[in-house]
Amino acid sequence: MSTARNAILSRLRDAEPEAKAMEAITYQPWVSNDAQLTRQRFIDGLSASHAEIISTERDALNNVIKNIVVSKQFSRIALGTAGEFHSDIVQATQSLAKGSLDTKSLETPAIETMPFDCDISDLKSALFNDVDAGITHCRAGIADTGTLVLWPDISEPRTLSLVPPCHIALIKRSTIVSNFAELMVTQAWQNNMPTNIVLVSGPSKTADIQQTLAYGAHGPSQLVVILIEDM
Repeated sequence: MSTARNAILSRLRDAEPEAKAMEAITYQPWVSNDAQLTRQRFIDGLSASHAEIISTERDALNNVIKNIVVSKQFSRIALGTAGEFHSDIVQATQSLAKGSLDTKSLETPAIETMPFDCDISDLKSALFNDVDAGITHCRAGIADTGTLVLWPDISEPRTLSLVPPCHIALIKRSTIVSNFAELMVTQAWQNNMPTNIVLVSGPSKTADIQQTLAYGAHGPSQLVVILIEDM
């Protein structure tokens, strides 16, 4: 055993390896100054990954949220505790909880909301077993890859987007940029880098078992993106 090992080591020492020439690796990110083209590429990228995109004006946001919850027959929704559209989310879900749906003639049981306002250990069982959907805001969107950029914090922990069967994400059209590099420069990430960033390009999917594509194995099986037209 020792002789064989020494022989191998000897050959390695005697070898004269040649340095491999450096390969020029280039990647040209997609770039466009056309706002409509950027919007469409963003939507196309998400749609190709089986996300559902709903476009709405700001004043119709409340009704859009209610219609999503009712049409998908959700009964328990997990919410954050802050965010630009937090009041709209709360108003929409509370109106359903009170049984005062006034958008469509759809019958629905009362909706229960679960604010993420305590330690994760207190909510873990409900998040994994009882909650139908989690609602979050998005910091930005990347048109190049059809990606949502989430910046989790104490008011909207990443668990909201990673655990419930459905992730409902709110994003403003004005935050969509061409590519990831542009996003970092535009928002000056070097001055305020978070401890965690979540990039989402579609519902959770895997083909680990027999190369059969399945959704929801490691996270949400549905991704619903509400695109708020603010420009």
